[in-house]
Amino acid sequence: MGRGSIMVSGSFTFQEVSTVGPDRLWKAGILDAHNLLPKLLPDFISKVELLEGDGGAGTVKKFHFSEAVKEFRFIVDKTEELNNEKYILKQSIIEGGLIGLRLKSYSFEMKLDVGNNGENLQKTTVFYETLDDTPLSAEEQEQISASLSMMTKAVEAYLIANPAAYA
Repeated sequence: MGRGSIMVSGSFTFQEVSTVGPDRLWKAGILDAHNLLPKLLPDFISKVELLEGDGGAGTVKKFHFSEAVKEFRFIVDKTEELNNEKYILKQSIIEGGLIGLRLKSYSFEMKLDVGNNGENLQKTTVFYETLDDTPLSAEEQEQISASLSMMTKAVEAYLIANPAAYA
């Protein structure tokens, strides 16, 4: 590694609790996200294109963002792993988003699980490599967490309001 090519790799994890069961949250928020999210969050996500694949591992999707998202216009993600039995999703951002702006690469792993009190726990770990020698700040981590959380909360609210949906 020569000078100027120092990068920092890191990760951070955040967790959310939902009253909606993991099966419905998985079907709506993961398996049908490309159809559901533009309907639930039209102010942020204008459309989602399926570029390749059938929804499973290897699937590539392009999320187009509205003018409300100032930093970038789109994200292209690739599904690395989709485990419908254990509710595990691993995705890499391969283009757009913070790629080339702040990060060389980033990916995330999301897992749905049932907590001690029967509630649904969603644990998300974001893995990243910065373009420079500084790790993501707490504020940058919070921005990434908040955008992922916003999508989850929108799906959860929809499922609570529509108990027969994705049952």
